[in-house]
Amino acid sequence: MKNRVVCYFSTAQSEQPIIYQLIKNYDLIVNILKADINPQKEGYLVVELEGGREKYKAGIDYLKSLGISVEPLSETVIWSEETCIQCGACPSFCPTQALNLDRETMLVSFDNSKCVICGMCLDCCPTRAIKLYFEIREAV
Repeated sequence: MKNRVVCYFSTAQSEQPIIYQLIKNYDLIVNILKADINPQKEGYLVVELEGGREKYKAGIDYLKSLGISVEPLSETVIWSEETCIQCGACPSFCPTQALNLDRETMLVSFDNSKCVICGMCLDCCPTRAIKLYFEIREAV
């Protein structure tokens, strides 16, 4: 099982070694995609969690038992094919090949399932055809 989730946490929860616990105690593969912590140490963490169904559920239950709000990640990167001028700049910045340049047709394509929301593609696009979109609510 593999899912991307957003974890919202308070000051007290930000001091907990949650990633360590998810890996050690629940045998999950944790890929941190984005994190934001304000000066009061409240914030959110966008992670991709992967593991067996039971271990995954136990890991999510562990987070919730700490008072961390866990929600599915609603969307990731939006690529506007209409706005894209097919310049080919973005694939060279994409570490997962979610943005790909077909060498025969010289056309760029986007596979959202490969995207890890690193944001590397955002600044290289001259037409801003690539946008980062999360439905992130304010941390409580």
